[in-house]
Order: sequence, then C-alpha cells, then structure tokens
Amino acid sequence: MKNLFKVALVFLLANLSATAQKQKFKVNTVAFYNVENLFDYERDESIFDEEWTPEGKNRWTEEHYNEKLKNIAKVISEIGYDETQQAPTVIGLCEVENLRVLEDLVNQPALRKYNYGIIHYDSPDRRGIDVALLYRKGIFQPTGHTSYELLIYNTLDPDKRIYTRDQLLVSGVMDGERMHFIVNHWPSRSGGEQRSRPGRLKAAELNMHIIDSLFSEDPYAKIINMGDFNDDPNNISIKEVLQAKSSREDLNMKELYNPMEAMFKKGQGTLAYRDGWNLFDQIILSSELAKKDDYSSYRLHKAGIFNKKYLQNPRGQYKGYPYRAFVNGFTGGYSDHFPVYVLLIKAID
Repeated sequence: MKNLFKVALVFLLANLSATAQKQKFKVNTVAFYNVENLFDYERDESIFDEEWTPEGKNRWTEEHYNEKLKNIAKVISEIGYDETQQAPTVIGLCEVENLRVLEDLVNQPALRKYNYGIIHYDSPDRRGIDVALLYRKGIFQPTGHTSYELLIYNTLDPDKRIYTRDQLLVSGVMDGERMHFIVNHWPSRSGGEQRSRPGRLKAAELNMHIIDSLFSEDPYAKIINMGDFNDDPNNISIKEVLQAKSSREDLNMKELYNPMEAMFKKGQGTLAYRDGWNLFDQIILSSELAKKDDYSSYRLHKAGIFNKKYLQNPRGQYKGYPYRAFVNGFTGGYSDHFPVYVLLIKAID
C-alpha cells in the first residue's frame, strides 16, 4: 500500500463494480494551495516586503518563518495521503515570495523524502508574491514551462498598469502520459467584486488563450487548470469565459469540466468571509481527463477540499474557518485558504 503506483481499487473506488474492484490502479494526487504570504524574513528592496521583516509591522522573525514552513510542509505532505499513502505528485502554489522560500519548503523534513522539483518565475506583482509548481521528480518530468504576463490597467487611468501575478504553464510527462498544468492567482476583489471584475475577466481571457493554444496542438490534451481564481465556480469568468461545465456527461472534445461547482452548490468552500463561504480555489480539467468509465489512461476519480480539523480555527467567532497564519501577527496557524486536490487514476494491466 506504500507504493503510489499499485494501490488496490478497494482503497479508492466503492462506486465501481465488484469485478473492477479486483483491479489495481496507478494513482496520483494533484493539488493546489494558497499558502497565505509565505515570505522569508529578509528585506528585498525590489518589492514591497517591509512588513515581512523582524522590524516590520508583522514582526516577521526567522522563528516565525521556520514555523510557517513546517506547518505548510505538513499540510502538503498529507493532501491525498488518506487515499494514496503518499504526498501529491504535483502541487501548484500561490502567495510565495521567491525561489528561496520554495527551496526551504521542499527541504522540510515532511517533504524532503519526496524529492520535489521547483518551477518558479518572479512575477511583477506589486506585493511581491508569485505562483509556482512543485513536482516529484521520479514521477513527473517537465519538458517545458512558460510564464504568461497578465496586462491589466486601471479603469480610471488607462495608462496606469496594475501589476499582478503571471500565469504559469508547465508541460511534461507523468508516468508516460503528456500533461499540462496551469497555475493561476487572478486579481483580487479589492475594492469590491464588481469594481475589480474586469481584472479577473482579463485573467480569464489570458487563461483561455493558453488553453486554446494547447488544444490547437492536440485536441485531446490533458490539461489541469488550477489556482486561486478569486471568483467562485458560478462567476462569469469561470462559467462564460472559460465555459467550464459542471457535468461530465455534457462534455465535448476541447471543453473544460469543473468538479468544484457541485461542491460550491452544496455550500462548501475554501475560504470564509463575513459568515459566507467562497470556493475561489479550484482545479478545472480538460474533457479528456474527465471521461468516465475509461481508465486505460489517467482520468479523474475524485476531487476534494482538504479541510482537516487541524486546518480549521478551533474556537471563537471564526470557529471552523481556515486557521489563518496572520491575525494581528503570527498565530501559529496555516493559511486563510484550504487546499484543493484531485485524484487521477489509471488501470494497471
């Protein structure tokens, strides 16, 4: 059961036939996590990180930094573990400051044995936060990666650019199959959902451009589009621009399936605000990955929100909300978002 590539079906697939239960499957977890301001504690003059220093507003010390790394590493190591007995094969991250914090993260005791590689670009975001991809070198081999710049401008001053996160595309081979991963962190809702919406629509257009370019090369492309979209599954950016569907049965070639929409309709979320839940963190898959009842190659088995009890605020007004790392200083918590994940399975002959 410790071998990621030979997990008995009885461990995963209660909804398949008794005959299929005797089969074995290769299983890989793909996850996404907004790690809430994973900054180091040293001043970087090229970005606005003054508050993330020992002298800054957050009194961000080396001790706090190391505890935050330990906490995030623990979470990553446990995403999908109940089903696979392993850490994720691929995980997208957002709100990381630089390459250094990623290197420190993958070298934490909870993650070191998994031998994670790192793909990261410095983005022009004014806060100094980036997206990145971690991958287990023995399972996924990148063949190419590109950072796509998002150009958006102030609606009141069209000459004033708003600097935000790039979108990261990583292509490669996972256990012999070509896969494409896109990591997103779309513009926030600062100033209100409606006022900030144009930025996310621009992000969605760029995102669709990347996806269309992959489909133009291969109509059967296996694409995993993940991130903190700062929109819910039912918002215009996801439903109309990406045209992500909520039903696997309705999918045609070169379309997208969003397994998170059903969760959102049930009231589930990855972050909470003013007594309401949002599901901004999503993993959206191309139709080839969403095919049902055909496990001759990797397909979606399950999507989920990783919201174990220890990731939830234990008490007070915000009990049950994500146990965030910062509330008037470091709390010892994790993040203001829960991670999300999908399980991909393939039958073993």
